[in-house]
Amino acid sequence: MEVVIPVMSVTEAVSSRMSKRAFLDKPVSGDLVRRILSAAARSPSGGNLQPWQVHALGGEELARLKAQIAERMKTNPFADGPEYHIYPENLGEPYRSRRKKCGEDMYATMGLARGDDEKRMGFIAGNFDFWNAPVGLFFCIDRRLLPTQWVDLGMYMQTVMLLAREAGLHTCAQEAWTVWHKAINEFLGLPPTMLMFCGMAMGHADENHPVNRLHTERAELDEFATFRGL
Repeated sequence: MEVVIPVMSVTEAVSSRMSKRAFLDKPVSGDLVRRILSAAARSPSGGNLQPWQVHALGGEELARLKAQIAERMKTNPFADGPEYHIYPENLGEPYRSRRKKCGEDMYATMGLARGDDEKRMGFIAGNFDFWNAPVGLFFCIDRRLLPTQWVDLGMYMQTVMLLAREAGLHTCAQEAWTVWHKAINEFLGLPPTMLMFCGMAMGHADENHPVNRLHTERAELDEFATFRGL
């Protein structure tokens, strides 16, 4: 069946894209997911390598994965340990302050005070439920490729997120899944040459959840751009 996608400008998609961390229990059709992933394949790719590999889960398969992770968390709360560092070990400024403020602003939306580690960690564990989203995506890349191909993968993911907005959906990219890389590799049957880089929740956002009201700040243009001859 043909899926009709609402029209939205690129600017609207970019400005309304947010990392949503609470989703409605409302299904998303497999046809729509296929259409988004297929259209995103027009993302830029140096040498046309197209280095992205995507595993899309929904329905019983998504439930089976989440049940396995939940069971493992009972005896292994620290998971497998990250396969890669999400941030540098000595994160300098201004990045350290930006990351800290983002976290504090997020917890503040839910009234989770500093020091309330149990509740904060309980919330973060929602990553491994895909924040209740009906679609879970895993983005993988061949380990033999270089950082330039990782850039291509990132552009593909961004295109997926913008196309999801065009379709009235929201997403949340989740590098946190790296802490369960062994479990995910086993579940997906990934060969040793493939690395699972990032998960992504996709679905209809629960706009009544306070965490979804967070609009992270962005630096002013003059902080990151230099113009010559313009």
